[in-house]
Amino acid sequence: MFKTPFILPLIYPSLTWKINTNEKVIYLTFDDGPIPEVTEFILKQLAVYNAKATFFCIGENVRKHPDIFEKVVKSGHSIGNHTFNHLNGWKTDNEVYLQNVWLCKIELEKHGVFTNLFRPPYGRIKFGQIIRMSHYKLIMWDVLTKDYNKAIAKEKVLNKTLKHTEAGSIVVMHDSLKASFSLRHALPKVLEEFSNRGYRFDKL
Repeated sequence: MFKTPFILPLIYPSLTWKINTNEKVIYLTFDDGPIPEVTEFILKQLAVYNAKATFFCIGENVRKHPDIFEKVVKSGHSIGNHTFNHLNGWKTDNEVYLQNVWLCKIELEKHGVFTNLFRPPYGRIKFGQIIRMSHYKLIMWDVLTKDYNKAIAKEKVLNKTLKHTEAGSIVVMHDSLKASFSLRHALPKVLEEFSNRGYRFDKL
């Protein structure tokens, strides 16, 4: 699945899947960081095109790599909560899940970051968890690059991303080690191609 099936936004209408806009703007998002080298590579690529993005950070990684997290913040990008330990909402008790979200919130706030943006790891969250998180804006996506899947060739990751991305798209990439190979190939070309088409990249 590179393009989100149309049925999902109908089932989960309170979640944000895409931004309705007539402008030529794309919303790049990066999950699972911050980590050394990969997050820093992303920041450098974004800077080349004066592009802004949204980073959905794991609290544990923020704690491990505070200096890299500070670079993301100081570069002017948006920050979102991605739980403290990358929990799968479908497999996690609601109270445990909400506590993990809170732990990530506390870690972000240590750096002066107060955000109402949240993305559930794996895109998996129960209705009960959604209801309890009404104070958050839950961000999903309409384009999943699958950069994390080493069984998919880097060229396919790029080509599918270029094919399905359009005005208002929320595109998911990952600042993680397992995504690094495809990410390093696809991100610069996505930025270049859509910039040449007159698009800008903005944060949520």
